[in-house]
Amino acid sequence: MKILIVGLGVIGSSYGYLFQKAGHQVEHLLREGSPKQSLASLSVDCLDGRLDKQGQALKDTYQIKLSSQKAYDFIFVSVAKGQLEDVLKSLNHLEITGSLILACGIWEERDELEQELAGRDYVLGYPVAGGNLLGNQLTCCLFNHFMLESEKKSRIPNYPQLVQLFNDCHIRLENPDDMLEWIWLHMAINAGVIAVAGSSAQTLDGRAVVENLMDSRELLAQVVRSIRETLVIVEARGVNLKNYSRDLWAYRLPIWLSSRLMKRLFARNVLSRKIMTLHSNLPDLLFICQKFFELGQEQGINAPNFYKCYLNFQNKLEGLETQKL
Repeated sequence: MKILIVGLGVIGSSYGYLFQKAGHQVEHLLREGSPKQSLASLSVDCLDGRLDKQGQALKDTYQIKLSSQKAYDFIFVSVAKGQLEDVLKSLNHLEITGSLILACGIWEERDELEQELAGRDYVLGYPVAGGNLLGNQLTCCLFNHFMLESEKKSRIPNYPQLVQLFNDCHIRLENPDDMLEWIWLHMAINAGVIAVAGSSAQTLDGRAVVENLMDSRELLAQVVRSIRETLVIVEARGVNLKNYSRDLWAYRLPIWLSSRLMKRLFARNVLSRKIMTLHSNLPDLLFICQKFFELGQEQGINAPNFYKCYLNFQNKLEGLETQKL
């Protein structure tokens, strides 16, 4: 299959590497003048959880090929906040076609998203991977599954091909009840974790901040309280939490038990711990918290733990950046 990866970021490069290794033709679309256009390859250092839940260390090279065609089977899009509109403009300007795999933290309502996509074929997904990309060094973690909208709810004509693509990469697909709601739910959980981690930050070193969080029962108890509140906020947006009990059961337990289970998970599961430490861009993470803070305030939701942690995080980040200057 012919696959276009938009940009050369962590998620796109991680899955692009897998698609290429599975024998598919993978190219990257980079904006004109991007300094990454000179990169011919990436050094890959990966903790690969596809065949081992604890992850297998993998070192390899990913060959980068720039976009050279107008038609692709799939266009993989994983971009940060507010960039989807620019991606669509670029694709339209270049007259590039293909079914879009939107592996992003989509915050828009469905009708807003449909309007933005203006009739393009698309399917919503969410990566279960993470890492960082410094220079030509890609450091990442990959899990054995990928969250994907069901065929019934998708807007693409070649869904079976997409299933085959992930099968070729030994990645299992999971279909939530509603993919857009699941993304919001996942962002709610992330917001609860990030707010507490950021509130406790004494440095801009994201890895040190997260390590401190994962080793502290007290902070993990705060995380559970914060997540319970962000779940109320996302429920006010219309998400039926009963449809996602499998994702939420651990946060429904007594707080002392939930925090103990989380601490044990991070202590024993190398892959889960590793992926947490690689999500280290604090300003980008603050954006997720901001969305839930604004929604909670707008809906009049009582979420004192989350609000306090978010505001502390915001103030600390501003203070730490000032000190850095």
